[in-house]
Amino acid sequence: MELSGTLFHSAWQLAFSAFVLPALYYSLRWADWSRLRDQRQQHVWLGVIVFLFVLWHMRVELEPGFAWHLSGMVLVTLMLRWSLAILAGTIALVAVIATTSQDWTSLLPSLFFVVVLPASLTQVILGLTRAYAPKHFFVYVLVNAFLAGGLIFLFSGFLVAGGLLLLNVYPWHELKQNFIYLVPMMAFPESMLNGWLAAIIVAYKPHWIASFSDEEYLRGK
Repeated sequence: MELSGTLFHSAWQLAFSAFVLPALYYSLRWADWSRLRDQRQQHVWLGVIVFLFVLWHMRVELEPGFAWHLSGMVLVTLMLRWSLAILAGTIALVAVIATTSQDWTSLLPSLFFVVVLPASLTQVILGLTRAYAPKHFFVYVLVNAFLAGGLIFLFSGFLVAGGLLLLNVYPWHELKQNFIYLVPMMAFPESMLNGWLAAIIVAYKPHWIASFSDEEYLRGK
């Protein structure tokens, strides 16, 4: 989902920048640049950017300045890890804004809700499953892709709705009718997108997913 900056007071742009700018800084600092020296991994990274660019163009405007589209950031974070996923999502979002009628005030809030928040939550869930769940192929796909995709979308959607309601951007009846009732239904395709693509890539191109290891999840299982 993407939000126009005109929906928020200018102070909120500073609040978004307080999360987004450090995330960009640390993603540049911590990124596994050595991985991109491999030409095949370069193609994967660039292909992910194109995938997000196309996916995020397929959007529906639910309210003026408030558009929804499938995210795919859970899958991207599993494939690239947090740092390269943040950078790929940022490049894709900048390209989307540059090629559509959106104003640039939407960059910071959209980066927070579309890129930084989903990538960070995906990394947290991945860390928790590695620490506490059995290391098994089905656990990896079902929890880190299917379940994470749906839950992160639900969390982000209700967080956005609560913020817009708190700021009196839209009245309750409009949000309830045009968005809140739709969030659970929209979470399902998000879950399916991340889950099925993760399962297919793990099965046929496991070297594309940096967070997956045959030795860790398949050997001896």
